[in-house]
Amino acid sequence: MNNNKKNTQVLVTLIICIVSIITLSISLLVAFFIKPGSNDGGINNGKTTTVDTTVTETTTEEITTEEITYEVSLMMVGDILAHPAILRTATQSDGTYNYDYMFKDILDYVDAADISVINLESMICGEQYGYDYPGYPVFNCPDALGHSIASAGFNVVLAAHNHSFDHQLDGLLYCYNFWTENYPDITLLGIHEDTATEHDITLVEVNNITFAMLNYTYSHNWATISTSVIGHLNLLCAYDPDTYYIDYNTIEPSVLEDIKLANELADVVIVFPHWGTEYTTTPTAQEVAFAKLMTEAGADLILGGHPHVIQPIEWIEADNGNKCLCYYSLGNFVSTQATSITQLEGMAIVKFTKTGDEVVVGAEGTGVIPIVNHWEDDSAGNSWIKGIYKLSDYTEELAAKHGLHNHYPNDSSANITKAYLDQVANDVFGDWILE
Repeated sequence: MNNNKKNTQVLVTLIICIVSIITLSISLLVAFFIKPGSNDGGINNGKTTTVDTTVTETTTEEITTEEITYEVSLMMVGDILAHPAILRTATQSDGTYNYDYMFKDILDYVDAADISVINLESMICGEQYGYDYPGYPVFNCPDALGHSIASAGFNVVLAAHNHSFDHQLDGLLYCYNFWTENYPDITLLGIHEDTATEHDITLVEVNNITFAMLNYTYSHNWATISTSVIGHLNLLCAYDPDTYYIDYNTIEPSVLEDIKLANELADVVIVFPHWGTEYTTTPTAQEVAFAKLMTEAGADLILGGHPHVIQPIEWIEADNGNKCLCYYSLGNFVSTQATSITQLEGMAIVKFTKTGDEVVVGAEGTGVIPIVNHWEDDSAGNSWIKGIYKLSDYTEELAAKHGLHNHYPNDSSANITKAYLDQVANDVFGDWILE
């Protein structure tokens, strides 16, 4: 009797253990095969799903490549006109020449820019033509001017202008060879040794932005185009193929073709036209019409020269929706021309940014710095270049010493004052003035 009861208790205990083992095993199997956060009837109340989503988002942010913004800056000054005072100031006691004085006041701006441009409107043609002959209307500068331009840090030189042919084709080719042989890293625009390269597009890549640069002139100071210069000098205006007379109101078709091709090759297309009418601060009909055609063809930035005075800066929108920032004229850089307005100049500052495939022309910091070309006379009446001043630093005391007062005492247009220069700068440049 007692043995049977004992056996029964053992059997019950054994059954309970077996049932417990089976229950535990089922629980483990369920826990293994049903993952937290799976769609199992919502028993997780969204908590695990939220955690999983957060982890996924964090991982996505970590592996996404952030787009980089690239920045490039450009600066440009206007025309160098090699009047006798410019050569005189460069002449050293031993008879050599040094033009470093011309750039000493703007070195910080040249150094700060990725692209620094100057318009060499007085060609370097070799000593066989002489340097004093006669200064105007035919110019020639010593090699030393080119060396000082390079030493200052300029990396783009414009050579298409109305003085490119002052010493005929030999002078033009001398200038071309001077730059390409001595400074192959400097971009020379507007003239060619080989006529086959006339329509080659010059591309410059800076900080992941590709720039196409084009330079043209309305003429070479003749009413007709010399047949010997065709292909060696980039021409802005159309001409009659039979008589070679220039049509100043019609753009040369190849200019627009060049711009269209450049637009396919580069992020930014910059055109440097030598155009307009001298000594007028208002853009001519030619400038306005040509600028719009260039914009429609694909130009993004236009930086003009030749008028010898400053002209406005504006955005141009073509009929096809293209936009372009246009500086019609920066005026001179160094000269001894006879009016006060020719001593007021502009130093262009243009900023570019690129993010992904999007390029912005005229980003924050774009505008112009008005500058003044200051020269004085010695007791013998000889003029000497004294410096290039920011207009904001120029004073009435300096203006009173300007050589214009001595050379043209009875000419009201030569009565240079700080107040007058301020007024012209504000009237022409307006809100584009940076400092």
